[in-house]
Amino acid sequence: MNKASPSIPWTISLSAFLIVFAMWSPLYVISPLESIIREHLAISYTQLSLLYGAPMIMVAVLALPGGLLADRIGPKRAAGIGAIIIAVGTLLRGLADTATELLVFNFIYGVGFGLAFPSIPKLISAWTPPSQTGRTSGLFNFALPLGSALVVTLTLPVVYPATGSVSGTFLVWGIPPLAAAISWWLLVKEPPGLKRELIDVSHARLRSLIAEVIRNRNVWCLFSLLFLNEFFMNTMMGWSPALLQLKGASPEMAGVIASIIPWAAIPGMLLMPRLSDRLGLRRPFIWGPSLVLAITALVAIQADLAQSWVVMALVGISIPTRFITILTMLVELVPREHVGTASGLVFVGYLGGAIGPFTAGNILDLTGSFDRAFLVLVAASVAALIIAFRLPETGRRVIKREILTAT
Repeated sequence: MNKASPSIPWTISLSAFLIVFAMWSPLYVISPLESIIREHLAISYTQLSLLYGAPMIMVAVLALPGGLLADRIGPKRAAGIGAIIIAVGTLLRGLADTATELLVFNFIYGVGFGLAFPSIPKLISAWTPPSQTGRTSGLFNFALPLGSALVVTLTLPVVYPATGSVSGTFLVWGIPPLAAAISWWLLVKEPPGLKRELIDVSHARLRSLIAEVIRNRNVWCLFSLLFLNEFFMNTMMGWSPALLQLKGASPEMAGVIASIIPWAAIPGMLLMPRLSDRLGLRRPFIWGPSLVLAITALVAIQADLAQSWVVMALVGISIPTRFITILTMLVELVPREHVGTASGLVFVGYLGGAIGPFTAGNILDLTGSFDRAFLVLVAASVAALIIAFRLPETGRRVIKREILTAT
């Protein structure tokens, strides 16, 4: 039974916001600098996509160990260890002189990301009552679109000219993760009543816990949805500037248009969870965006630059709506003591965030066009729509109806 506190201390809310910002914002530094990095390092689009996707590979590999770690030692220490590694990896990127060094440092950043991120759903589950999981997930993860929007918007016109180099740009964007790590260790405390739960998990129930999570069909559905969501999201975020330049935009204009995705995601991240809580339904906030994204990806193939603003806005609203609903349903469908481990398994789906950009980069190298890549995005969106209907509804309206029916 979830005995979460009715209110989360502001220190924990602030620190969780900062650490989510620190996890995601460094990922998107490469996107606006694509043409500069390719020329500077003399690499192909496929190789560039590997640099971009390296952190997501490590998130996929280490998400389950990160979730187990959160269940064993608590979200404060698990996320705190990850935050330190994120700070180290992102700052080291500013010292990279070769593509190999940059790749290695991106992997280090990804190690911290993978260890830290599964602690956020466990923190939400432990501190928040069920009636507020949607809005709390939205509040914490609001840092995701804000961080990516600031990075995509400011990197090329402001940070890169101010530093005069790719290395200097990486160093500047390594400062927020450092601040987040310090804030986390100074301000965050473990959720109330967690000590006994951690002892049970670490000594008596670890093997059975893993087995129970693996047998949970809903966990695998959420894994598939997250894989498809990240496949779409990182393909669009990673390659939109290149796509727009192929349509005739300058690098600066391409960055501005691409930044519409994270800017549009901000109101979606804040408002859609509240709307979901108010309506008492979850599944429409997965299948609805999936339908919109399928149509949008199909239209994007022929869209001109003027129409691309609308395409980016629709993607920006739909992706975070689906993403935050997946995280909310994860908290609602899994017992509290399993949330860390289940999060780790679901977050292996972040592998889609590496496979998507790599697939698109390979297609661009082979054909010189993104048309086939967008057809793949259409198929991914249709698959997500189908999987959404395999999940049970967890919204308040359906649960209340079931209770009334039972009585």
